[in-house]
Amino acid sequence: MKQITKMSRLTGELEKAFRLINEELFNNELPTPIITVIPTPKAYAHYVPFDIWSTKESTKREINIASGTLDRPIENIIASLIHEMVHMYNDVVLNINDCSNKGTYHNKQFKKEAEAHGLIVTKTRYGYSHTEPSDRIIEFILDHNELREIEMCRANPALVSVNVGTHTGNNGVTPTATTATNNHHRKYICPCCYNSVRATKAVNIICGDCMERMELA
Repeated sequence: MKQITKMSRLTGELEKAFRLINEELFNNELPTPIITVIPTPKAYAHYVPFDIWSTKESTKREINIASGTLDRPIENIIASLIHEMVHMYNDVVLNINDCSNKGTYHNKQFKKEAEAHGLIVTKTRYGYSHTEPSDRIIEFILDHNELREIEMCRANPALVSVNVGTHTGNNGVTPTATTATNNHHRKYICPCCYNSVRATKAVNIICGDCMERMELA
């Protein structure tokens, strides 16, 4: 397997995954979006429900996969992509609203279509927003081993603080990345929303917003 070292190849692999999923789970009913890989605050991915990209010939919508979350298991990355494709399906095919409260609260219509397309849905404070891959998705990935080539991840911005100082001889500034430490406390971070807490000893703690296990920084 050739190592991915370029953003163009990374997005190409995500586009390939979109095409396979569209064919096998959505009956090729979804139009091809522009797939981006940029930071998405407090989310694994997002869908833009209008034609944000345009060329002389056409306009396209956008699905983004958060750049700092691509080090998760491939089944979780694919589940995030399918989650956003369900939003797109509800929007452009069924022409229904599956979210409220500025797109944060996922309603029962989202739950229905997410489960119909292979996701396990759990209710949270944001409605039916938490999704995981079902056995159907695991089998889909096993049938398409090439999807495992998605293996390039941006550093988690929540784990790094940036100090800016003058770069000698350049009349400008250059960022210097440093990891914050504290000898008396342990810092735990939610891998979903990046909320953080400190504890004086090792603890097992869950983020109340995302219901995800917080990780030691």
